Amino acid sequence: MHSKIYIPEDFIELIRSTMPANLDMDEFLACCKTPLRRSIRVNTLKISVDDFLARVADKDWTLTPVPWCETGFWIEREDEETVSLGNTAEHLAGLFYIQEASSMMPVTALLADNDQLDCVLDMASAPGSKTTQIAAAMQNQGALVANELAASRIKVLHSNLQRCGVYNASLTHFDGCVFGGWAPESFDSILLDAPCSGEGAIRKDEDAMANWSLSSIEDIAEVQRNLIISAFQALKPGGVMVYSTCTLNRTENQDVCHFLKETFGDAVEFEPLNDLFDGAQQSTTEEGFLHVYPQIFDSEGFFVARIRKHASVETPKVKKRMGKFPFSMVSDKEHKDIAASLKQTLDITIPEHSDIWVRDKELWLFPKNLRPLLTEIRFQRMGIKLAEQHKKGYRWQHEAIMALAKGDESVSVTLNAEQAKEWFMGRDIRPENLSGKGEVIVIYRDYPIGIGKWVGNRIKNGLPREMVRDTNLFNI
Repeated sequence: MHSKIYIPEDFIELIRSTMPANLDMDEFLACCKTPLRRSIRVNTLKISVDDFLARVADKDWTLTPVPWCETGFWIEREDEETVSLGNTAEHLAGLFYIQEASSMMPVTALLADNDQLDCVLDMASAPGSKTTQIAAAMQNQGALVANELAASRIKVLHSNLQRCGVYNASLTHFDGCVFGGWAPESFDSILLDAPCSGEGAIRKDEDAMANWSLSSIEDIAEVQRNLIISAFQALKPGGVMVYSTCTLNRTENQDVCHFLKETFGDAVEFEPLNDLFDGAQQSTTEEGFLHVYPQIFDSEGFFVARIRKHASVETPKVKKRMGKFPFSMVSDKEHKDIAASLKQTLDITIPEHSDIWVRDKELWLFPKNLRPLLTEIRFQRMGIKLAEQHKKGYRWQHEAIMALAKGDESVSVTLNAEQAKEWFMGRDIRPENLSGKGEVIVIYRDYPIGIGKWVGNRIKNGLPREMVRDTNLFNI
């Protein structure tokens, strides 16, 4: 039990006045003071759920399925004290993502019976849990634009996308309010997991309510209203969007959605989520929104609304000053030559939904579906860096290997647990009775963990410096 959690009296009164009659206030408060269950989501870009469960069967992990996410599991571990979940071999290889269970719900709501995934926007995406969840459902096809306002969080977002092998995503760094004017009616589907007062996160963060006040709720709701209008303007007619928060008051949730409806009338339809998963009706409102109090599913508090756009709406007129786009697309012949070289040297195939672009001596893989937006929005980072050109050919990049290699390539070396630890610590590897030349994919337990280069009988470590771990690595 946490005793230090701060819960303001005004908040208790607010919940007391709005919580449905069938829910108990004492249960709510007791749940808020109980630590949150850990949960993970299997990254199906790299491994199927069945293969993942088989792989971790020899660990002392107890995995319980999350009802609203086919790839989500609550996790209990025997080895929790010795190794952090983030330093297990499976996490380092991108086979799973540590994600709070209720935060999987908005993406499930967005994806339900939705095949409109050619161009998707995640409007407030760092650290990347929902972005990688969307990318997994897209199976790296189409284009996924991940936007984040906070510059400090772009790096961690990129790192998580890279680890999970996402190559159809592009990062932008804007206030989400610009999309309605800069990219009007451009996206098939949009997730707006809005910045909020964080009332539902109290079990995860003792200080979640430290700056909470009734007056701050209204300030935050003003931001949310601007964001939801912009998201709706950026959505194609016929498209679907999800608005979600990890907070519990009506002002930031139902009222923001009703504001959208008041603004655009019949163009807005709330699609009910009563049947999203078994038991969903326990938390649905009269509009069919999910309003999840922590005690219902023993989770964080969360709110999810699914909104359909039935007609075009007016969008702001903006003057753009884009500057010159610094990349140029390679010719068909160059594309074929690069693809042939990658296949020959590392036995990896370029995905068919990708274009190759060049900037200086750098080769980048961009999602084809992004082409219409390249001249409309300034991107912070796009796709993945494939290679650097040099006199003798190409220097293939770590992030390209993590995204494109499958683990069964002929140009690879399998490491044992001790060697894999050395690799993750940034050290060179000396496999027994082996030597070679050129670049080589490094594998641990069937999955790529990076790219190295033979120097005689030693494999030179190619792990990017920021990915090097030095302590508390997985057990053998």
